[in-house]
Amino acid sequence: FQTCSEIEQRVLKSAEFDAKQHNSTFTVSVIGPRYSMFIGALPYCLFIASLIQPLAATLYVASSLVGIGAGVLWTAQGNFLTINSDPDTIARNSGIFWALLQFSLLFGNLYVFLQLQGVSIISDEYRYIIYSVLTVVCVLGTFALLALRKPKVTEEEELAMNVGSKNASEEGALQAFKRSIYLLTTKEMILLSAVFAYTGLELTFFSGVYPTCIGNTRLIHDPDKYIGLAGIFVGIGEIIGGALFGIFGKKTIRHGRDPVILLGFISHLAAFFLILMNIPSIAPIAISEDHGYIAQPSTTLAVACSFLLGLGDSSFNTQIYSILGFMYTEDSAPAFALFKFVQSLFAAIAFFYSGHVMLQWQLLVLVIALVLGTLSFFKVEWSTSKMARQGYTPI
Repeated sequence: FQTCSEIEQRVLKSAEFDAKQHNSTFTVSVIGPRYSMFIGALPYCLFIASLIQPLAATLYVASSLVGIGAGVLWTAQGNFLTINSDPDTIARNSGIFWALLQFSLLFGNLYVFLQLQGVSIISDEYRYIIYSVLTVVCVLGTFALLALRKPKVTEEEELAMNVGSKNASEEGALQAFKRSIYLLTTKEMILLSAVFAYTGLELTFFSGVYPTCIGNTRLIHDPDKYIGLAGIFVGIGEIIGGALFGIFGKKTIRHGRDPVILLGFISHLAAFFLILMNIPSIAPIAISEDHGYIAQPSTTLAVACSFLLGLGDSSFNTQIYSILGFMYTEDSAPAFALFKFVQSLFAAIAFFYSGHVMLQWQLLVLVIALVLGTLSFFKVEWSTSKMARQGYTPI
C-alpha cells in the first residue's frame, strides 16, 4: 500500500475518497466499529494477494477495493479509539495508536533497504514467497480485529446505542451521509478541515513526491539506496512522535494540543526549506543532473528531512485524533469520516498535479496550507479549551 505506483495511488485515493463520502459512516453506525474494521481490512488481503501474480486489471480493481475498504477501516478505527477512551486518555491512546501504526514504515523500508540493495529485477519465485507471507500476515491481522474487546457501557448507554443502530439502519446510507454533511457545516469542522486538507497534501508529498525527488537527483550517490533509507527515517520520526505524545498524553491535555501542533509546524517548515535548498526543482518531474541551491546535494540532509517530515506528520495526526475524540465523543464516526474524506480528497488532488509541477511551487502550496491549517487548529483548540474550563461538555 505504501509502495504503489503513482497511477495506482491515484486509483486508490479516488476510491477511498468515494468510500468516505458515501459508505463509511453508515457502515460503522449499523454494524459497529469492530466488524467495520474487519470488513474494511479484507480488501487489503485481496490487494496483497493480487501482487503474487500481478496483472494490470486485477491490480487496479484491487487498488479500488482497498480505497473503499480504507474509507471504512479508518473511520471505524477512529470511532473505536474514541469509545475506548475518555477525555483524559484520548491523547495518550492516539499517540500509542499512531506509533504502532507507523512501525510498518520502519520495518517495510528496512527490509527493502537491507535485502533489495542493488536488485533491479525481482524473480517470480522471490515474489511468490514475499507476497504469500504478507498475505498470510494480513489475513491473521484482519481476523485479530474480531478479538478486540467491546467497550464497557452501562445499560442506558447500550439501550441508546441499540436505538441509534436501529435508527441508522432504517434511515439508510443517505441519512448517514446527510448527518456528515451537516457536521461539515459547523464552524469547528470548517476550521479543522484546513488542517485535514494539509495532512492530505503532505501525505502525498512525503510518501510519493519526496522519494521520487531523491531517486531523480543523480548527483546523490546511489539515489535508489537512499529512497529506502529516507522511508526508514520517516518511520522513525513517526514512531518517536507518536510514542512521545502517547507517553506525555496527560501533559498534552493539561497544557493544550497547540504546543504539539507548533512542533509539527516548525518541523515541516524546516524540512520544506532544507528540501528546497538540497533538491533540484525539476526532480519531481524528471531525472536531473542539476543541484538545488546547495552545490552538492547532501544525503545526510535528505535523510534528516525525512525524519522531520515523519515527526511533523505524527504531530498533526495524533492531535487531530485527540481533538476529534474529545469534541465528538457522541458522534465520532461522522467526524472521523469527514477527516479522512477531506484528507483523501486533497491527497488525490496532490497526486494528480505532483508529477507536473516544479518542486518550489509544490513546496509553496504546502507552506501556505501549513500556515492556514496550523492557525485554524489553534483557533479550534483555544476555543475548545476555553469552553472546557467553563464547564463545556464535548459535542
